[in-house]
Amino acid sequence: MGPRERELLLAAFDSNWIAPLGPNVDAFEAELSARLAGQHVAALASGTSALHLALCVLGVGPGDEVIVPTLTFAASANPVTYLGARPAFLDVSAATWTLDPALLAEELDRRARRGKLPKAVMAVDLYGQCADYDPIRAACEKHGVPLIEDAAEGLGATYRDRPAGTLGDVGAISFNGNKIITTSGGGALISANERWIAQARFLATQARDPAPHYQHSCVGYNYRLSNLLAAVGRGQLEMLDDRVERRRANFTHYREHLGQLPGMEFMPEAEYGRSTRWLTALTIDAGRFGRTREDVRRHLEGLDIEARPVWKPMHLQPIFSGCSMRGGDVAERLFRDGLCLPSGSSLTEADLDRVVEAIRSLAPPAG
Repeated sequence: MGPRERELLLAAFDSNWIAPLGPNVDAFEAELSARLAGQHVAALASGTSALHLALCVLGVGPGDEVIVPTLTFAASANPVTYLGARPAFLDVSAATWTLDPALLAEELDRRARRGKLPKAVMAVDLYGQCADYDPIRAACEKHGVPLIEDAAEGLGATYRDRPAGTLGDVGAISFNGNKIITTSGGGALISANERWIAQARFLATQARDPAPHYQHSCVGYNYRLSNLLAAVGRGQLEMLDDRVERRRANFTHYREHLGQLPGMEFMPEAEYGRSTRWLTALTIDAGRFGRTREDVRRHLEGLDIEARPVWKPMHLQPIFSGCSMRGGDVAERLFRDGLCLPSGSSLTEADLDRVVEAIRSLAPPAG
């Protein structure tokens, strides 16, 4: 947080416009739209609610399936189940750690032959890196399947100079407290389809019909962002480019000081875009480094340095054990060997050096 966020928040507080909706929500949506190629935006309570509403506007319902990459956070898959549908998981590409376009094309062709296409495909911009959208979109368009972009971790990233969040038929971003910019809790739904965004806003405000009394013709949700939190988001959005540069600087520092250690490889940056490096992620080959990922994580934990494994694949989660899965070897290897290092925008060089030295102390002797 900085002085600009404080200024906007206190102005909203002093205006006594505390309830959900208000001038800051309208302004935040407009400012986000300007950052996101002029697409329509609905400011919401969370990235998860944005994904839920994305599925709603696409008509996902009971008995449907939605393809989701297995290497992601549970919030990508959970909203599918809210609607009585089921996620169907696909592996990721080792080159990008995101949804494997070739595997997706094969899966859609296979499903088309069986007459069982999914209701939608969801791609995830993992750790601040966009999925490879040109071949993903081509595979979806071939079969008339809509594409959702889960850009919860991707705001500020680009794909062929296009901003993350605008690369699917509908996109979702998150402003949770751990994201590159935050409203404490919050998210947004993005689409070039104005009708879908209007429908999402309607559903997000309890689906209240236009009447002087409270009338509801369908089930709605309490998903709109508050005026106070939107004020914080406006101040944070002004700092987005700076936050991206600081996260990328964290990554560069780690790679320069750890990248030559045996068995240590950093998450690659795809040639088609620019990652935010929201989290600095790497893999540790225990056979070459002499320590497992978990050895390193526990060593850091003992020094009061928090690091976390790469996301546990969804097909390995007990709640999704009955869902279909194609591939999985890449995601399972990344989970086994992958570690996310401290990556906050406020880290100092001394903080980064402390992490580096802690890891280097475990490295095998040179030669």
